[in-house]
Amino acid sequence: MNATALAARLLTERPRPRGIAGWRHAHWLAVGTVCLGAFLGQLDASVIALVFPALGRHFDAGFAAVEWVALAYLLVLVALLAPIGWLSDLVGRKTMYVGGFAVFGLSSLGAGFAGSLWILVGCRAVQAVGAAMMQANSVALVARGVPGHAMRRALGIQAAAQGLGLALGPSLGGLLVEHASWRWVFWVNVPIAVFGIVAGWYLLPRTGTCADRPAAATVPAARRPELRGPEPCAPEPRTPEPRTPEPRFDLPGMLLLTGATTSLLLALSTASGLPLPGWAVAVLLAAAAVLALALVRQERRAARPILAPGLVNTPGVRSGLAVALIGYLLLFCPLVLGPVLLTGAGVSTAAAGLVVTLLPAAFAVAATVGGGLLPRGWSDVTRCRFGSGLAAAGLLLFAVLPASGATVAAPLLVAGYGLGLLLPANNALVMRAVPAECSAVGGGMVNMARSLGTALGMALSVLGVHLAGAASGGRTVLVVLAVVAVAAVALTRPAAAPIRPVGDRSAPDRKASGPKGLRTR
Repeated sequence: MNATALAARLLTERPRPRGIAGWRHAHWLAVGTVCLGAFLGQLDASVIALVFPALGRHFDAGFAAVEWVALAYLLVLVALLAPIGWLSDLVGRKTMYVGGFAVFGLSSLGAGFAGSLWILVGCRAVQAVGAAMMQANSVALVARGVPGHAMRRALGIQAAAQGLGLALGPSLGGLLVEHASWRWVFWVNVPIAVFGIVAGWYLLPRTGTCADRPAAATVPAARRPELRGPEPCAPEPRTPEPRTPEPRFDLPGMLLLTGATTSLLLALSTASGLPLPGWAVAVLLAAAAVLALALVRQERRAARPILAPGLVNTPGVRSGLAVALIGYLLLFCPLVLGPVLLTGAGVSTAAAGLVVTLLPAAFAVAATVGGGLLPRGWSDVTRCRFGSGLAAAGLLLFAVLPASGATVAAPLLVAGYGLGLLLPANNALVMRAVPAECSAVGGGMVNMARSLGTALGMALSVLGVHLAGAASGGRTVLVVLAVVAVAAVALTRPAAAPIRPVGDRSAPDRKASGPKGLRTR
């Protein structure tokens, strides 16, 4: 078998076994498989902060260099979410999702064996490719494989899996670093990835169109579950219809976005002690500004922009994206600063991980079921503002109280619960303001804001510690974060009614042409 035939065979999505496909609850097996990837991605995102001190000691590197173990991952993830989503429409979402487990597992194995810091950074960049292959397809796989009446519940289960991974990361990382080795923080991903490959291969439905697939054995209609996907399918002869060519993917926009964010984060890292010349900070900041301006120009003329300027200018979307970025900045800054402050005060790494876990644990609880404790009449805007206020109070208390497990536990719980109320409500406001036909683009921009907020949270934490020391610098950053959380209250805006397609009489009349650069028909 030559390489071309082997590649074609690997890229061909296989149907699930007939017994699984015919089971009326088979869609919950698919949801469970997607939850496995969601759990793995968030576990890896939150566990890494506990490894920074151990990596610095092992590789004899400064905090500014070690943080690129996380930043390289986030930059690649931001750059690839959109193109992988586009490629998945051509190759098949099941193929890309299962392939994501394979790439993630192999790169995790390599990261554990890394002999130098920069080899580890490279493995993390490859790991992000696998994460992007999973994240870009997770919601679409749920939407395709689950009946409409179960959609809300399925997405809630997926969010709970993400929250569980986010909550377990710090405690697991602290235990592995203290009782095993930092290498096990990466090796622990390998068995999960292997299980994900097997589960995805057998439990996920095929996602291509029937016309693109060979004939397959069908399941009797009486036993067939109600699925949105094309499995099982058999092609029907039909006359080909002329199709409008799809616009090309916005590769220049992706490269400009990657260059601008990389330049900004490199400038922050250089100011934090990365061994580059002092003048590099000014050069990198200037490069980030120039590339950002070029990105704006490119997106205004691209046929299929990744950051659709017209959509960003829709009332409620721009401010909502800013709040999403701020929310994840507020979430991940304490995940980096918490272990630094606690271990500096004499708390063990394992104990510090358990304490810091309270922040994402409260976030996960609030994001999934916490809204039920609020008054039923509260709007999403009110929930956002209340959550921002709680986050500001928690972060301020964390900054002023002594650094010990007993004293910072309550502030972390308050801050995490507030962020868990803020971010889901804000995302709902953003998606409510986005026209239905642009929901994929809107969701992609929310994911980008999340990743950029996470990266900035880590970079700014390291900058504060470098400029003012672990104790005073960390506390100063926490005070600044509390002020930023208050600013999020002011940024929160009610969602405007989305611009609707022509012929839709369900909403008040507005211009039917949609935001600039977006088709609404």
